[in-house]
Formats: sequence, C-alpha cells, structure tokens
Amino acid sequence: MESKKSNPIGLFDSGVGGLTVAHAIHTILPQEQMIYYGDTAHLPYGDKSRDTIIHYALGITDFLLEKRCKVILIACNSASSNAFDEVKEHVGDRAVVLNVIDPVVDYVAGDETIRNVGVIGTKATIHSKTYEKKLAGRNSRIGVSSLATPLLVPMIEEGFVFDDISNAIIRSYLSRRELAEIDTLILGCTHYPIIRNQISRFYNFEVNVPDSSLIVAEQLQQFLGERNLLSEHRKHPDTFFVSEYTPYFEVIANMFFNEKILLEKKSIW
Repeated sequence: MESKKSNPIGLFDSGVGGLTVAHAIHTILPQEQMIYYGDTAHLPYGDKSRDTIIHYALGITDFLLEKRCKVILIACNSASSNAFDEVKEHVGDRAVVLNVIDPVVDYVAGDETIRNVGVIGTKATIHSKTYEKKLAGRNSRIGVSSLATPLLVPMIEEGFVFDDISNAIIRSYLSRRELAEIDTLILGCTHYPIIRNQISRFYNFEVNVPDSSLIVAEQLQQFLGERNLLSEHRKHPDTFFVSEYTPYFEVIANMFFNEKILLEKKSIW
C-alpha cells in the first residue's frame, strides 16, 4: 500500500451534498488530492430504487478506479445504505471503500449521554433502516426514530437555503411527532450539513446536531494514518466532475473552497 500514498481520494454523491464531506476533508487533510464525482444528471438518489442506486454507484466507482484512487468514499447516504456492500465487493483489493454512515454511528453509539436519536434522510436511506440496525447493533440503549425528508435535497440543489422557503420546509419536517423528545438529530444525508445551522436554530440549539461531515473526515484521517496511506504533499489540484452541468453546483463548490475549482462535465454512461 506504500505506493498508493500519493494517489487521490475519490468520493461521489448525487449532487452538491458530498461537497460538505469534501470540504471537511480539504480542511483536515489539505495534503490529500480529491477527485469528486457529482451525478447531477440522476439526482436525487433518494427516490430511486435500490437496484438503480447500485447501478449508478458501480459506474462511478469504475470511473474513480480508472483515476487510480486509493480510497473510494461513498459520500452519499442513499448510496451508502443501499450499495456499500456491492461496491466493496466490486472493488476488491484495488482500493479501500468507505461510507458516510459507519463513522456517524460509531460517534453516536460511543456517546454515553445520548439516549433518544432522530434520523432524517432521503426515502432510500430511511426505508433501508440502516441507521436503526447499525445503532441497535452498537448500543441497544439508544432509541431511534426516523423520518424521511425528501424535499430537503431538491430544495438545497435548487439554492433554496437560508430563506423563508427553506425555513418553512425545515419547520414542517422537524415538527413531526416522530422527532418529538429527541436529544440528538443525525443528519442522514450529506446535503443536510449545508442547513445544519438552520436546523439547530429550530431547536434553539437544545438538541445535539453532530457535524456528520467533520466526523467522516476525522475518521478518514485516522483510517489513512493507521494504514500508512496519508499523503505527504498534494501533487495535483482537486478535480470535480459532474454528469450534468448545473450552475448551483459551481456556486456551492466555490463557496466551500473559496477558490475557483476545476469543474468538468463527464458523462460515464
């Protein structure tokens, strides 16, 4: 694995959501090169069938393998909950495959102060019951209530954030009885950290809303360090690919990285 140190980290999502993870990685691991693929032509993944999500995930995985990525991080909860095992089997020993669910489950299950957890995510993620199953396996004392919040991804992708429309949608979802009495809310979609402050404000900052992107990036750092895969310096700039150009993707990416990013349209189907 020594020769793979300087190889890039590949990550993918259906759109801009995975940029929250990419930004956290860029902050914590600035010496690592990233190759990001946003499958904007097929977003959102959350309303797709499991077989369709697997098909898209495997196609993008092959693209990232061609780019010699040492790690393939599924930076999408819908794909992490529906296609992780299939991607991992497909990749074999060619790269390390990680998801965005396990680090958050580890974090929440290891916190003795957490008792009642809410999970919000896409229909695909919530219907898979991945968070419930994994949390039950790690800490049976934690109660879990889940709610599908399908309007949040298209809302964010269309740029409706920090305004009355987004606040009304967030308030409508978080007021549901499923999320009553929770002490912690898991953002089960990589898009959601973009509106994390709005969500925290709804709860008057009295509910713990972990920064899932930061948790994923910190566990990635630990993982690479343990396997002697940390890059010593970045040889090439980060590259961002999209399957369909959307102006808002570039706006969000530039906002996160405070610099002009390399954005390329690349259809792989």
